[in-house]
Amino acid sequence: MKKKLLIILLFLLINPIISLAETTYTVKEGDSLWEIAIQHQLAVTEIIEANPQFDNPDLIYPNDKVRIPNSDAIKHTEHIVIQLTNQERARQGLPILRPDLSLSQVAREKSADMLEHNYFSHTSPAYGTPFEMMDDFGVYYLRAAENIARGEQTPHDLIKTWMQSPEHRANILGDFTHIGVGYVEDGKYWTQMLIKR
Repeated sequence: MKKKLLIILLFLLINPIISLAETTYTVKEGDSLWEIAIQHQLAVTEIIEANPQFDNPDLIYPNDKVRIPNSDAIKHTEHIVIQLTNQERARQGLPILRPDLSLSQVAREKSADMLEHNYFSHTSPAYGTPFEMMDDFGVYYLRAAENIARGEQTPHDLIKTWMQSPEHRANILGDFTHIGVGYVEDGKYWTQMLIKR
């Protein structure tokens, strides 16, 4: 009995770890990898990287299996950046910024794009300026700004670096209402997008 109970406990302990590693999505009529990425709050490049079986990512068919990578650790890191940003704003008596999932989706895509195309700039060779990118992703804003960084090891290092830069600090403490953060662990690419609605 004890052995059976031990096996069940081990299964329950190990199974969540396995399920967190990756899930599978079955393609439905009309799906695209882009829509699947948005549905799972991932960058489309993360979906493409996890699914090398698709020679052409634009061609997927109903009943195809799409691997959905776990990004809980990445989202946690991004959330810390949002918390630290709001702490800096609170110190100055400014209202906190509300996290925006669609804006984080754009920020993740920007960080992944910088890694994939090996550049470090506010202007993407694929998407153009941050404002053009937000427009293309359907993000509504009255005003917007973007902070980017590469190489900082932790969210604390990142915010410290940005707060020491007059331009980045001005964005963090600017007249904005919403925030999105995207982080790519490989290469340590960070994107913070700030908008006012």
